[in-house]
Amino acid sequence: MEDIIFRLENEANSDVWTSLIGASVAFRRDLHRKPELPWQEENTAAAIRASLDALNIPWRPCAGTGTLATLAKHAPGRHVGLRADIDALPIHEAGGHAWVSIHEGCMHACGHDGHSAALMSTAAWLKAHESELPGPVTLLFQPAEEGGHGAKKMIEDGALDGLDVIFGWHNWPAIPFGKAVCPDGAVMAGNGTFRIHLQGSGGHASQPENTRDPVLAAAAVTMALQQIIARRVTPQNAAVVSVTSIEAPSGETVIPDSARLAGSIRIADPSDRARIDGMIQEIATAQAAAYGVQATVEIFPRYDATINHASQAGEMRAAIAADLGHDWQFGELPVPIMASEDFSYYLKELPGAFALIGADDGNGHDVPCHSPRYDFNDRLLPIVTRIYARLAGAPLPMQSTAQMD
Repeated sequence: MEDIIFRLENEANSDVWTSLIGASVAFRRDLHRKPELPWQEENTAAAIRASLDALNIPWRPCAGTGTLATLAKHAPGRHVGLRADIDALPIHEAGGHAWVSIHEGCMHACGHDGHSAALMSTAAWLKAHESELPGPVTLLFQPAEEGGHGAKKMIEDGALDGLDVIFGWHNWPAIPFGKAVCPDGAVMAGNGTFRIHLQGSGGHASQPENTRDPVLAAAAVTMALQQIIARRVTPQNAAVVSVTSIEAPSGETVIPDSARLAGSIRIADPSDRARIDGMIQEIATAQAAAYGVQATVEIFPRYDATINHASQAGEMRAAIAADLGHDWQFGELPVPIMASEDFSYYLKELPGAFALIGADDGNGHDVPCHSPRYDFNDRLLPIVTRIYARLAGAPLPMQSTAQMD
């Protein structure tokens, strides 16, 4: 595999910015061509580390394929953390661009290639102005965001040691380019999954009275679970319980012995998790028993809600407004959105904020994340680099708006 190295060609500030953005786009597209799944990001990590070496920025491994890089280590001001995720998804890419994935069944379908490239261009800009930084800045290139709890492992390996605040972002195709959201409080939901095994007693389809039908029980459990959100959670608390899979393979004339359900849970208020988990257990068990079937319920908590700290959310809003203009806030997207992020782990440990920044510029960047046709909008790279530079206290290139990039 050809090495991917982020390099700058010159030193003058105005030229550094032009060179930096060009290098960032090239770096992003190269990462896109060579995606790697959670905890398998060996070549991605090597590319990031080689680029940091080329920029003369010290780094250390963190949580295996993660990387921590710190600038202005001895500066007296607050210590700022800036994060990007680096992993891809097990999706076969359907896009037709020149940088399509070369790895069958794996693609950057969520924009982590762009997040990594934006943090690398931030690294380059901060390095060019390291002596002017008011405090240390640590860059967190994090593996395994897609369900792998990479942030948790980074924290366990000391990623937050010495940090005072942390900031992150996600591109969002449902928001117009030049708009963003960064609320106080929850910006993304917590999540979990569940599996329900229904054990009945199968037999001939012509004699259902001699069976305990798990298919009928599965249908009843599926319908009954809908009462959790409709009748047992306050409407003011956003939550979702979705049955996403029913399996009961059998022949046309055979009632099977067992059936399996699986599904997803989304919560905005962390205090709802235990109640909703308990209701899934209660309802599945009771409904199955009504059909003479035994239910075994397994619930797997994943990520907590991503909850911004008010002071840092205000700071991030100011940085976004300075770049996108006074009308940057997109009020048409209800928050929290019900997707989830393991940035929540960081915000449980440190003050910080997370923003969703719009990607839809009318040029095909409205395709949602996790779609096989998704591609990151490279026009976001200079915007996020400037936002991150502001949060780090670095000097900036000439003022520019989203529409000018």
